Amino acid sequence: MEANQHLTVKALTKYIKRKFDADPHLKQAAVKGELSNVKHHSSGHLYFTLKDDHARIMAVMFAASAKSLTFRPENGMEVILTGDVTVYESSGQYQIYVKTMQQDGAGNLFAAFEQLKKKLEQEGLFRPEAKRPIPAYPASIAVITSPTGAAIRDILTTINRRYPSVEVLIYPALVQGDRAAASIVGQLRKVNEEKRADVIIAGRGGGSIEELWAFNEEAVARAIRSSAIPVISAVGHETDFTIADFAADLRAPTPTAAAEMAVPHIEEVSERIRAKEKRLMRAASEKIRSSRNRHQAVLNSYIMRNPQALYRQQFERADRVHEQLIYHTKLLVDRKKTAVQHASSRLLRTGPGPRIEFEAAQLEKVKKHLYRLAQSTINEKRSAFQQNTAMLDALSPLKVMERGYSLIYSDNETIVKTVHDVKKDDRIRIQMTDGTIYAHVDSIGGKKDGN
Repeated sequence: MEANQHLTVKALTKYIKRKFDADPHLKQAAVKGELSNVKHHSSGHLYFTLKDDHARIMAVMFAASAKSLTFRPENGMEVILTGDVTVYESSGQYQIYVKTMQQDGAGNLFAAFEQLKKKLEQEGLFRPEAKRPIPAYPASIAVITSPTGAAIRDILTTINRRYPSVEVLIYPALVQGDRAAASIVGQLRKVNEEKRADVIIAGRGGGSIEELWAFNEEAVARAIRSSAIPVISAVGHETDFTIADFAADLRAPTPTAAAEMAVPHIEEVSERIRAKEKRLMRAASEKIRSSRNRHQAVLNSYIMRNPQALYRQQFERADRVHEQLIYHTKLLVDRKKTAVQHASSRLLRTGPGPRIEFEAAQLEKVKKHLYRLAQSTINEKRSAFQQNTAMLDALSPLKVMERGYSLIYSDNETIVKTVHDVKKDDRIRIQMTDGTIYAHVDSIGGKKDGN
């Protein structure tokens, strides 16, 4: 091809576009994939990426077609769509203009996201009452993000513009890939161990759901919730939501917004300080003026101009009180004297002397009567005792024994009443009035024996 024979980029792109448009296989193509980077434009148009495990394609669904959707497309959804594949000439990028779209179940990542969110929510990890307030005037801010990404530049620029006096501590971390979650967790722990920061910003710039997935890991969410320092999440764009956003104490739609939420604006602080200074000066001036007026009023008062009038009145009051005290004291003493006299008279009239004498006489009569009754009872008891004694003496076995009788006891100390109570060779004891005889039974005879 000669040097003057060439194509412009526009011409080449237009040629490729015509090839795409002429291919019947690219008309009304039905494609299945997972939604990513979904953007709902204010115009009603829908911009997103359709992807699978190996490839991705940009897609646009204009408002006229999007109005017919019965669901709201979100990142992670599996869908089947139809549309025309063509080339967008301005960028030279091929994309699909979607005409219809229907759900084909949630994507794996989206399903995992919903499952973990539900689990942590049931555990109470996202409770509003558990979230800590962000310090109004932090002295130091820890930023956990990639040190080379756009997010750190936006954060540093915003903080330096709004509140340059704050110290920014950068804790570099991986924010994408298999090791990103462990890196973020490690830096969160390090910030808490060093205890140098008043608030933490953790996040990264925008990306697909795969690129943001580190902030959807359970370990990151638990590390954020267990942090003793308040955490602001700043992941992706305003439409991106991660598990870290729900676990954080405050969710910022972008890293720039996170920096704005973390620090006040220096001009606003200065303005508030100036306003408070003015109010303080006005209050102090008013206080001084009020105190000066009160002081002057006191100096001009009658008492301050004539102080002797104050204590003269007090002297007069003291004299009156003294006179009243003497009068009431004398009146009280007189009342008490009269009461004592009345009591003495009543005691004399109703004294205990006559009553005591009467009761003493009655007591003496009772004593004599009791003595007579006791003496009579004793005599009666003595006579009865003597009679009982004489009767017992007459009935006593000893009296019988004095006439020649005795008591015979066997070996077991029972009284022998008949010859049948003993047998030959038994030993017996014979009780006499003047002693005891121990004997041995040689033989036993009955009345017929005459022995």
